[in-house]
Amino acid sequence: MTSTAAVPLTTPVLRSLRLPHSAGFWVTAVAFFVMMAFNTVPTPLYSLYQQRDGFPTVVVTVIFAAYSIGVMLALYLAGHLSDRVGRRRVFLAAVVIEVLAAVMFLVWSAPVGLVVARFVAGLGIGMLTATATAHLADLRRLARPDAGIGFAATIAGVANMGGLALGPLIGGVFAEWVPMPLVAPYLAFLAALVAIGFAYAFVPETVDTAREHAPYRPQRVRVPRESRGAYWAAGIGGFVAFAITGLFGSVAPTFLVQILHQSDRFVAGLVAFSVFGAAALSQVVFSTMTTRSQLVLGVTSIIVGLLALGVADLAGSVVLFVGGGIVAGAGVGLVFRGALATAGALAGEGNRSEITAGIFLLSFAGMTAVPLLIGVALLILPLVPVLLGAVVAMLALIVWAGPLMVRATSTRAES
Repeated sequence: MTSTAAVPLTTPVLRSLRLPHSAGFWVTAVAFFVMMAFNTVPTPLYSLYQQRDGFPTVVVTVIFAAYSIGVMLALYLAGHLSDRVGRRRVFLAAVVIEVLAAVMFLVWSAPVGLVVARFVAGLGIGMLTATATAHLADLRRLARPDAGIGFAATIAGVANMGGLALGPLIGGVFAEWVPMPLVAPYLAFLAALVAIGFAYAFVPETVDTAREHAPYRPQRVRVPRESRGAYWAAGIGGFVAFAITGLFGSVAPTFLVQILHQSDRFVAGLVAFSVFGAAALSQVVFSTMTTRSQLVLGVTSIIVGLLALGVADLAGSVVLFVGGGIVAGAGVGLVFRGALATAGALAGEGNRSEITAGIFLLSFAGMTAVPLLIGVALLILPLVPVLLGAVVAMLALIVWAGPLMVRATSTRAES
């Protein structure tokens, strides 16, 4: 009697169910996009939670920071695992974790539950970001061996930032016009997450999981000594870029209500959508420019946008606040794409997700620091000086880091 209890995953029958690498590339991009959108859908809903439970703004920043801390912890512990166990296993594990987070939002919506749900969602995204980015690069290289990594880096950046942009817009629509706004968006995304998890299961693996590896250790970044200047410049750029997204993902809706007297929750979602959308769109519009030119334009846009936000804070101008956010957002997209492209160019055989995870780790550190510092400052200071202080700090960082990034990129191009 022949046993059929254990059928290897490498049998011809199962291999035939896999998608072509080109189709797998787009399925992976869409799945990445949807999962990122899920993680910003609560942005315009925070005011509803505040209204219902009566907690202060500092709790909003704690909830937001819990997500970033979850991302960083997962990046440190598991962001590089797909180089060892395969892209598909880590990606599907991230989908399962995001499904769990969606269920937690539905069944435990008290403030403590929101913190825990956001932390769990962050764990999934920490496993996803470097894995999805590396898988897109792998799939593109196998589908188009003659093509470079620039297209994959662009799509990864658009999926990341585009998803982050769509989430608040969807949340704003649900908050303003759909019954049960604290339930319906999570039900919708729960169904979407299950669907993309099923579709992704047919994407081919791109890592040789049979290859021997050194014993497991938490995240580390191995960069050749001669490339470390370029790598750290990229990480600093990611830190500043994500610090700006942290500002708009946490306290921007509160600023709109308290200072600009805009209480429409769809407007709050639309503002966040505009900022993140500008970040995604800029990566596409300027994709034909050299990395150095993109960085120059991106750094300049961030500086101009932050200056406009500072003036909007002092003058109480909605137009300057939204316009400054969009301009800064466009710069965020270009700077972050430059950071990913630099990291991808530095990656060697077997460490692509590891080196990419390092960039994401530094970037999410920026997203974590700004909301937490703002939340602590709001315990003793009014919102206007707190926001102005955050803008000044980010300006100082980008003015210092921007030329360093451009110079490192130029030096690498010459070498």
